[in-house]
Amino acid sequence: MELRAELLKSIWYAFTALDVEKSGKVSKSQLKVLSHNLYTVLRIPHDPVALEEHFRDDDDGPVSSQGYMPYLNKYILDKVEEGAFVKETFDELCWTLTAKKNYKPDRNGNSVVSHQDAFKLWCLFNFLSEDKYPLVMVPDEVEYLLKKICTAMNVELHSCELDECLSQEAPGQGGLTVWQFLDVVNSGRFLRGLEREAVSMAVEEVYQEIIEDGYLWKKGQLRRTWSERWFTLKPSALSYYMSEERKEKKGSIPLDKHCCVEVLPDRDGKRCMFCVKTSSRTYEMSASDTRQRQEWTLAIQTAIRLQAEGKKSLHKDLKQKRREQREQREQRKAAKEEETQRLKQLQEEKERKLQELELLKEAQRQAELLLQEEEERRRQQHEQMQRTLEVQLREAEQARASMQAEMVLKEAEAERQRKRIVELEEMQGRLQEALQQEVKARQDEEAVRYAQARLLAEEEEKLKQLMKLKEEQEEYIIKTQMEKQVLKQEMENKNKCLEEAQKQLEEVRVNRQRVDQDVMAAQRKLRQASTNVKHWNVQMNRLMHPIEPGDKRANVSGGGFAGYQPLLSRRDSSLR
Repeated sequence: MELRAELLKSIWYAFTALDVEKSGKVSKSQLKVLSHNLYTVLRIPHDPVALEEHFRDDDDGPVSSQGYMPYLNKYILDKVEEGAFVKETFDELCWTLTAKKNYKPDRNGNSVVSHQDAFKLWCLFNFLSEDKYPLVMVPDEVEYLLKKICTAMNVELHSCELDECLSQEAPGQGGLTVWQFLDVVNSGRFLRGLEREAVSMAVEEVYQEIIEDGYLWKKGQLRRTWSERWFTLKPSALSYYMSEERKEKKGSIPLDKHCCVEVLPDRDGKRCMFCVKTSSRTYEMSASDTRQRQEWTLAIQTAIRLQAEGKKSLHKDLKQKRREQREQREQRKAAKEEETQRLKQLQEEKERKLQELELLKEAQRQAELLLQEEEERRRQQHEQMQRTLEVQLREAEQARASMQAEMVLKEAEAERQRKRIVELEEMQGRLQEALQQEVKARQDEEAVRYAQARLLAEEEEKLKQLMKLKEEQEEYIIKTQMEKQVLKQEMENKNKCLEEAQKQLEEVRVNRQRVDQDVMAAQRKLRQASTNVKHWNVQMNRLMHPIEPGDKRANVSGGGFAGYQPLLSRRDSSLR
C-alpha cells in the first residue's frame, strides 16, 4: 500500500499536467500514451488488448481521474512489484510531464537550484507531503526539509523568516504546493549568499539520505578487488548495482535481526571502512568520508532495527511519528482551544449578566431622568408658550403699525407710478419719432453702403490693374537689372582687357626706353669711334706724308683727310 501511495502521487502530477484546460479530465489519446509509458518504466508486461479496450473511442468525451483509476489499479498498480523497476526513472517520467507545464525557473539563469536539483526536491516533496489531494506539504515538513538542507551546508535556517513566508504563501490551504515550495527555494530567501554548487551538493546529500541510496566501494568475495557500486537500502535488504541507473543488479545483502554493522580500520589503501556481518558472510565497504560512513552505518543499523520491529523505512517511520506528533499537537491545540472557548463562553455569559444588571440600573436611572426631564420640559413649554403669546401680541401691534405706514407708502408709490406712466407715454412718442428717424437714417445708410460697395468694386478693379502694372514694372526692373549686370560684366571684362593693354603698353614703353638707352649708348660709342678715327687719320696723315719745309699747312688740310674719307664712310655704315 505504501508503494502504491508513492506511485499515485507522481502519477497524479502527470495526470494534472495533461489536463490543459483544468477541467479535471484528460483526452483518451493522452491517457493511452501515459499508460504505455507507465508500462515501460514500471517494467510491467504490456497488455495492448486491455489498453485498446479500455480507451476505445466509442464513447464520448475525455476521462476524469475517477474514470482512469479503475484501469490504473487493475492493469498497472496491481501488477507492480517492488524492486522490479527503478523508481527514479518512474519519477523522472512524471517530473518531465509536470515540470514542462508548471515549473517556471528564472529565465535569466538566476535560479538557486538546477533543473536536476528541482527534480530531487520534487521527489523529496512527494515523500514528505500529506496523503491528500491536491498534494501539499505542511509547514512542519517544509521546515524539516529546509533544516536538513541548511544543516548539510552548515548554515542556520531563520525560523521567523520561514514562518512569515509560510503565512504569506499558504494562508488557507494548510501547506505549500510543490511549485510554491520550489519558488520559495529559488527565491533565495533562505539560501541567500550561497553558491549554486553548494546548494546542489546539499540537495544531493539530503536526497540520498532520505531516499537511502548512494555510491560505496565494495570488496569482492572471490577476486578480493574493490569496485564502486550504487547501493539502495531497504529494511529487508541492502541491494547494489553497477550504476545509479540500476539496470544491472550485482547482488543483495539480506538484513535481519542477526545482522550487525562494524567500523573497520583503514587498510589496503582504503579509508572510512565498515562491514556488514550476516549469518553467512561479511561484506566489507568503504565510504568517501567519515560523515558518509557514519550515515550509512547508522542507516543500516536503523534498517536492521526496523526489520526486527516489522517496519519498512526509517524516514517513513520518522515521517509517521512527526505526523502523529502533529496530530497530537493538533488534538491538544483543539482541546485547549475548546477549553479556552468554553471559558470564554462562561466569561461572556458572566459579562452578559453583568451587562444586563448594569442595563437595568441604567434603565432605572434613565427613567428617573426622563421623569425629571418631562416635568422640566412641561414647565419650559408653559413658559415658552407665554413668552410666545406676548411676542405674537407685540408682533401684531407692530404689524398693524407697519401696515398703516405701508399703506401711506403705497399711496405715494401709486402717485409716483401715475406720473411715471405719463412720462413713459411721452417717452414712447419721442421713441417712435426717433425710430422713424432711425429707419430713414438706415435707408440713407443702405444707399451710401451701396454707393460705397460700387466704389470699392471700382477701386478693387483699379487695384488689380495697378498690381498688374506693378508686376510688369517689376519684371521690367528685373530685366533691366539683368541687362545691367550683363553690361557690368562686359565693362569689367573690357576693363580687364584695358588693364592688360595698359600693362603691355607700359612694358612697350619700358622696352622703348631701354632701346633708346641702347641707341644713345651706341651713338656715344659712334661719336667716340669717329673721334678716334679722326685722330688716327691725323696720325696716319702725318706718318704717310712727312713734313716738308714750306708746305706744311697745305698737306695737312688737303690731301691727307680727303684720302681717308672712304674709309670713314665704310666704318659709319658698318656701325649703322
